Amino acid sequence: MTAQEARTAQAGSGPGTPPAAEPDGGNGGADGPLTGVRVVELAGIGPGPFAAMLLADLGADVVRVDRPGDGWPAIDPAQDVTNRNKRSVLIDLKAADGPARVLELAGRADILIEGYRPGVAERLGVGPESCLARNPRLVYGRMTGWGQHGPLADRAGHDIGYIAVTGALGLTGRPGGPPAIPANLLGDYAGGSLYLAVGVLAALHHARATGTGQVVDAAVVDGTAHLTSMLHGMLAAGAWQDRRGANLLDGGVPFYDTYAASDGGYLAVGPLEPRFWAEFTRILGLEGDLADRDDPARWPALRAAIAARFATRPRDEWARLFQDSDACVAPVLSLREAPGHPHLAARATFAEHAGTVQPAPAPRFSATPGRLRRAPALPGADAAEVARDWGLPGPPPAGRRP
Repeated sequence: MTAQEARTAQAGSGPGTPPAAEPDGGNGGADGPLTGVRVVELAGIGPGPFAAMLLADLGADVVRVDRPGDGWPAIDPAQDVTNRNKRSVLIDLKAADGPARVLELAGRADILIEGYRPGVAERLGVGPESCLARNPRLVYGRMTGWGQHGPLADRAGHDIGYIAVTGALGLTGRPGGPPAIPANLLGDYAGGSLYLAVGVLAALHHARATGTGQVVDAAVVDGTAHLTSMLHGMLAAGAWQDRRGANLLDGGVPFYDTYAASDGGYLAVGPLEPRFWAEFTRILGLEGDLADRDDPARWPALRAAIAARFATRPRDEWARLFQDSDACVAPVLSLREAPGHPHLAARATFAEHAGTVQPAPAPRFSATPGRLRRAPALPGADAAEVARDWGLPGPPPAGRRP
């Protein structure tokens, strides 16, 4: 795929165009495997909203409790993809009736998610004790960076700090250089959101089997540390060096690395197995020059030879040469280019919904597929609808502060 084709796909035409999401009413009325599960999300930022989006993508009825006047982060709510497939109500938890209104929702929910610092939900009157007293079957999911206890539990933090102390950030980057920063994907979303989602669903299974809810303490530091399990095993076995750029999977070897093409684009190279390496060297045209790859003394020369060869053609030309092979080479695409990649387009990995190209729900289910049902929820827009569907008292009259 050329850069121009990617831009065409992103613009909404051409063979790589992400498909439009299925409108409401399709899919035989099934909205995913979590259809019928009710979730209350107390508005926050980062991993909590993403975990709630994941549950909503899988069919859960997620009601987001937004706070009046909360304008951070500075993004148009209509474009905040993490609020898709949800509904929103406005509740001021500092108002006299605020906690009671949240407890009304908690009493009808299966799962509640909050991302406050430890003790804040309790001070607001919507902590686990209050919610479980109203609904003993409730799963109360708590999303924090540092966790609910420990010396740093009350301290502020962000993804970069959480992944730093777990050793995960130290894995990234070139030897002798600074660690590379992987946006906030590794900590907030992989170590945080995904572990919270798994945790609340496991607790929901237990609650439905026993009638007893519980609190799920999901900390970004815990989940991120857990993600490094394989590497700790390799470290203990002497198969991993505890430094950057010195190992099989961190760019330490020339056959698991990125290389610049003649146009400034990059190729990701990963032919670890000998048969894939043979295919790689054949297509690259360097069979005779790349022998003895398992000898570390040869690696600088191998890396230089590969780099010189890739520098002779543009990225997309190399991508076409390797696309039908098992050489394990892929173009490094930007966020705007990714939806137009032929494989991702064929799988509908991205979709266009409400005018925004975005990742489609994942994973996939044969009988109960998730889908994009609703555009991002606008703060407070669904109060009457939620009151009707959840059997709540109606929203306050116009002009009254919620």
